[in-house]
Amino acid sequence: MSDEKSMTTGIIPGREAALSLFLKYNKSDSLLKHALSVEGVMKYMARKEGEDEEKWGTIGLLHDIDYEMYPEEHCSKARDILTREGWPEDYIRAVISHGWGICSDVEPSHKMEKILFATDELTGLVTAAALVRPSKSVLDITVKSVKKKWKVKAFAAGVDRDIILKGAEMMGVEIAELIQDVIDGMKDVAQEIGLAGEPL
Repeated sequence: MSDEKSMTTGIIPGREAALSLFLKYNKSDSLLKHALSVEGVMKYMARKEGEDEEKWGTIGLLHDIDYEMYPEEHCSKARDILTREGWPEDYIRAVISHGWGICSDVEPSHKMEKILFATDELTGLVTAAALVRPSKSVLDITVKSVKKKWKVKAFAAGVDRDIILKGAEMMGVEIAELIQDVIDGMKDVAQEIGLAGEPL
């Protein structure tokens, strides 16, 4: 049995409930697009790993649930919100673990948590790299172009490269493979996140 299976009983809220809850606490278009990006990547990775696609995607969607309203209490408020709404403990733990070493002391231990930790920041770098392309699209971006932007510290300076590297190490994968996975996951939701390209 997978270690990602919920240890809780009862009905687990689904994607629709997760999106509704996210929009209750976040009005920013950029935060929504980020949440949808991470959701897309987590669903892609779940398929790749043979895991629960809806569960992984929902956790990706919810990971920044408290960020807009409670930036100074990021992750701790997420626990309060999700507990109050009746979400299972393993979902809550996974959401909180993405802030390990920054705003949380919950270390990613399950495969799902390590992937969320590793890919969260990287979606921001891929987004920024896509937006400066002539196509403004993630559909034609390459690992090489993202790695080139990675080396420019002033580019997407808010993206913590060290966290991405730490996450890749946790997962036991090369950074190039991780970048490709994030690109592929974001391609699946390119339209929703505004990175399908601009019409000519």
